[in-house]
Amino acid sequence: MAQGYLLNLERTAYSRVWDLQLRIVERKVRTSFPDVLILLEHPPVITLGRRGRGENIRVPERVLSGHSVSVYRVERGGDVTYHGPGQMVGYPVVSLQPLRIGVVDFVNRLEELMILILADFGIQGKRDPSRRGVWVGEDKIGSVGVAVRRWITYHGFALNYDPIGEHLNFIVPCGLAGVTMTSIRRQTGVSPDPVYLRTRAAHHFTRVFGIELVPVDLEGIEKKLQDG
Repeated sequence: MAQGYLLNLERTAYSRVWDLQLRIVERKVRTSFPDVLILLEHPPVITLGRRGRGENIRVPERVLSGHSVSVYRVERGGDVTYHGPGQMVGYPVVSLQPLRIGVVDFVNRLEELMILILADFGIQGKRDPSRRGVWVGEDKIGSVGVAVRRWITYHGFALNYDPIGEHLNFIVPCGLAGVTMTSIRRQTGVSPDPVYLRTRAAHHFTRVFGIELVPVDLEGIEKKLQDG
C-alpha cells in the first residue's frame, strides 16, 4: 500500500492552506513527493470556483464584512461554496496516475468517502447523478470541488457537521437554486466530536484510495517541502 502524509490542522485561514496546497503540488510536479491529505476547518469564507457567479452570493459585501466572511476566487471546479466553523474540509493533494484513475473517478471516490463517514453516524448519504456532492434526502450535506494540475489534485471536499446556519444562507449552494444545506447535527440532533470525525475521515480515505496515512504536523510538512 502506498504511503502519504496526514496533516491535521486547527482552524486555519483559507489563504494559508491554499498556498500550502499549491506548494505541495509544485513539489509533486518536480519530484516523487508523497500524497497529502489535509483535514481542517476554516474561519468563515466563501469561494467561487471556475464557474462561480457573483450573483450566487445572496448578501451584500457589508453583510459579509460584518460577519468577517472573506471571499476568494479560486481555480477549483464548481460554483460558490461556503466554508466555516462546524464544517470539516479535506484537501487531498494526490497523484492520479499511480492510482490509475481519472478526475471523474476521483470525484466519485470523494463522494464515497463522505458517504462512508456519514454511515458512521447512522446517516444515509447518497449521490445525485445530476448534481455533484452528497445528499441526505433532498438536502445537501457534502460538497466537492477539485482542481488538477499535471494529474495532481488539490482543493477537495467539505462535510457539514455543525455549521453556523445563518452563514449557509449567504450563498446559493453550488449555484443550485432552491437547495437547502443540512448537517450531521440537523440529521442526528447531536454535534459530533470533530477529532473523531477527522479520525473516521482518515480511516475511510485509506479504505477508498488505498493510501496509508502517516501523521505529520505543519512544521514537519514545511520542512519536508524545503528538503531537496
